[in-house]
Amino acid sequence: MTTDNTTPRRWLRRAGAPRLEFGADYNPEQWPREVWADDVRAMREAGVTVVSLAIFSWARIQPRPEVYDFAWLDEVMDLLHAGGISVDLATATASPPPWLTARHPEILPVDKFGNTVWPGGRQHWRPTSPVFRAHALRLVRALATRYGKHPALVAWHVNNELGCHNVYDYSEDAATAFRTWLRDRYVTLDGLNEAWGTDFWSQRYSDWDQIIPPRQAATHPNPTQNLDFKRFSSDALKDHLRAERDLLHELSPDVPVTTNFMVMGLMNTMNYPDWAAEVDFVSNDHYVLPGPQARDELSFSANLTGNIAGGKPWFLMEHSTSAVNWQPINVAKKPGELHRDSLTHVAHGADAVCFFQWRQSRAGAEKYHSAMVPHAGEDSALFRSVVSLGERLRDLADLAGSDRVPADVAILVDWESWWVSENDSHPTDRLRYRQEALDWYTALLDLGIRADVVPANGVWNHRVVIAPILHVVPAELAGRLREYVADGGHLITTYFSGIVDQNDQIWLGGYPGAFRDLLGIRIEEFAPLLDDETVELDNGTTGTLWTDRIEVTDPAVEILARYKTGDQAERPAITRREAGAGSAAYVSTRLGPDGVAAVLPGLLDAAGVTSELPPALRGRVELARRGDHRFLINRTSEPIDLGEDGILEPRGVVILRS
Repeated sequence: MTTDNTTPRRWLRRAGAPRLEFGADYNPEQWPREVWADDVRAMREAGVTVVSLAIFSWARIQPRPEVYDFAWLDEVMDLLHAGGISVDLATATASPPPWLTARHPEILPVDKFGNTVWPGGRQHWRPTSPVFRAHALRLVRALATRYGKHPALVAWHVNNELGCHNVYDYSEDAATAFRTWLRDRYVTLDGLNEAWGTDFWSQRYSDWDQIIPPRQAATHPNPTQNLDFKRFSSDALKDHLRAERDLLHELSPDVPVTTNFMVMGLMNTMNYPDWAAEVDFVSNDHYVLPGPQARDELSFSANLTGNIAGGKPWFLMEHSTSAVNWQPINVAKKPGELHRDSLTHVAHGADAVCFFQWRQSRAGAEKYHSAMVPHAGEDSALFRSVVSLGERLRDLADLAGSDRVPADVAILVDWESWWVSENDSHPTDRLRYRQEALDWYTALLDLGIRADVVPANGVWNHRVVIAPILHVVPAELAGRLREYVADGGHLITTYFSGIVDQNDQIWLGGYPGAFRDLLGIRIEEFAPLLDDETVELDNGTTGTLWTDRIEVTDPAVEILARYKTGDQAERPAITRREAGAGSAAYVSTRLGPDGVAAVLPGLLDAAGVTSELPPALRGRVELARRGDHRFLINRTSEPIDLGEDGILEPRGVVILRS
């Protein structure tokens, strides 16, 4: 993680006492003018303090190449300011207007099959297009010049969800930029050929111009080329972010700049820990995904966002009041979930709670997406819940600016391991990196143990570090983990970890490669499981997906569990080795949340880690700590008796001051 925790974070440009911000995306251009004043009135009633404005307004602001129309935006900015509502003003570059794509179709992305991605949705632009960049910066300059000193403006919002739909572009612009990126990384073709292993399948390059993005090929593309293209694609978007940010800093240096990340679910194409240092404060969009771990995934993502932000406060730019519109079946939130979801983000460091969107659209692709004001209007249970949340956030003003309290346990998340471990041509295509990490997080919640979800190349000074499927391990990271253990830390890692270096080349000598000596084990061959296969361990747990044929190479290794069934019967399944003042443990199969919860206490005992919750609350309540506040978050749909602290309502949150 490139974020420097010692660097002071900028926050919104505003006067007055600290507070938790509350608001939404606001799209007044979708509504007649007579609605605008009523919006501001209702915003004040709901306790709204900030809105994100003009996110998809390029076609309104610049209806023709040489024509700008700021009159409507001037009016809205002034109206919001008069109502005491701050503005996070977008640069509006997320969706090019029809005139731009008609005049310059060369800005449109190209997919891996060579097909043009046409207008009609959003984000129909190439991150590497110099034509798009010029038009986008021209718009940014016009907006910054006009509104940089407006009293309503508290932050700039670059683009919107950068890369959500256009991260991978295979156009000629991308090919040219990719070659430049590769020259910077490898300097010489010999360096690139060595890193990519191009003697395999006669791929050796003799000229830079021979290199193209990994477009559709007859069979599996070069794995390192694929990895570098993912790195490049994230960097290309980061470069666009920097270009807009630098211009905004030049024209309005006192206004902080952010962009909304998407730390949620399976969204991994942008390397957000690498982006964090590029913004004045981190912002994030999060939407609940259905499934048995839906609530835990929200907590996991909020936790990770807080650590991407370096433990400093961050801005929840978007989440939903109720149902979304883009899932196969879009279910409304249950009573209490709007508050619980919002306050879970606050518990993990959010100083702003905002939704998509203020008023539910009556037209367009997101007209069935919930909002603060639903189609039913203000006389609705949903709006009353929104008003109630606004009141609660006002009462928590003393939380603003406070840091998260570090836990004893860290779960490492590594974007490159996520990218590479799920590649094709691997022992199994069933492996799901983030699911394994989430299972460990759920297991810790089930035991009532707080954990931090931390970028692998960030700062971790925890008693226990859990590194699930830490597949890509450069020598520097391997050294950091060895030193961590030697100095008294306790490492837990899993199957398919320590396997390759930064070039996706195997650490030779037997698996788990970079961790082989630290763990005191050696594996000659992987043993993934078929879909209908399971294995029993002698500790009563069941494994799926993967097993390893472990050979113990150090007599000091303690075997914590053995396989009881399957081809690995009697072989070690879970091991632990003391090293220096610490220890390193290995779990060789997927145990799922219940299985992990069964083995974790034994793994944590060496570090002296126990739950901070009383036994009756463990598993039913998530504990989060921020500043001098303790958040007790009900993970169930039943009331919970907290004793002297009262009753925790179903799906409720109780916040206690120390």
